[in-house]
Amino acid sequence: MNSNHTMVTGFILLGFSGVIRNQVVLFPIFLCTYIITVCGNLCIILAYKLSPRLHTPMYFFLSNLSLLEIIYVSCTVPKMLSSLWPEGKLIFSGCAIQMYCVLLLGTAEMCMLGAMAYDRYIAICYPLMYTVIMSEVVCIQLIVASYVIGAVNSLIHTKLTLSLPFCRSKEIDHFFCDVPPILVLACQDTWVNELVIFLSVFFVMIGSFIVTLISYVKIISKILKLHSTSSKKKTFATCSSHVIVVTIFFGSAIFTYFRPKSTYRIGQNSLVSLMYTTISPLLNPFIYSLRNKEVTSSIKNIFLLKIKF
Repeated sequence: MNSNHTMVTGFILLGFSGVIRNQVVLFPIFLCTYIITVCGNLCIILAYKLSPRLHTPMYFFLSNLSLLEIIYVSCTVPKMLSSLWPEGKLIFSGCAIQMYCVLLLGTAEMCMLGAMAYDRYIAICYPLMYTVIMSEVVCIQLIVASYVIGAVNSLIHTKLTLSLPFCRSKEIDHFFCDVPPILVLACQDTWVNELVIFLSVFFVMIGSFIVTLISYVKIISKILKLHSTSSKKKTFATCSSHVIVVTIFFGSAIFTYFRPKSTYRIGQNSLVSLMYTTISPLLNPFIYSLRNKEVTSSIKNIFLLKIKF
């Protein structure tokens, strides 16, 4: 083995230093984003747990998505906040753990969004069969399957990436330990890694996105047959907002991973990755739940009950 090859035990996260000079300004922005994301998703979980009328498959999926989002942002944003300060750019020895968790949760979310879209498709297109098809057992199996697929996918990528020899800089041009910016630091051909990423993106990311998109297309085609204009407008508004958030999440993730290492640009991945690691978890509780009258009513009742006591 070449003497220049080194076993890297830690990396230096550069954060946004490659694109934004005054990073201290970003600290309060991302801190507020993190707090709002955690509080928003936590409200949905509490509403589901404390409101029996929300114990349906749809809200079961939403509460699980909210729990996933809280863990997801907690894996990246706190470390990102520390890297926004000059003294925060220290060697990060927990790179493998962070990479594994982020990939696991990101993959699980893609599968979960597909399951949620399928749930809405069954509810609207086959209402009489809904309780039979989307039984409690089926819902649990879909959630478990999402995490299992995420765990396997994450293990493969983390193992392959961190098994590479590194003979260049330890500085990662990113705000968290991700596969593409680390592959740039490797000093051997990474075609195997890129092939595995390509297959993973094709079958998991694009597969989940297609399932989600087809479900919403069928929902919209079903709604077009309704005679009520108000129902059409309401459903179109809901579906369009769902599709926009889903497209932001899947689109930014696919752009990050579904391209060769040679096209990687300094700072580009950091900005794009913000969309699926920070922006999407922030929007999800507002788009999927907090615009829903049943959820907002349940949250209000919980707080009113707390105030009385």
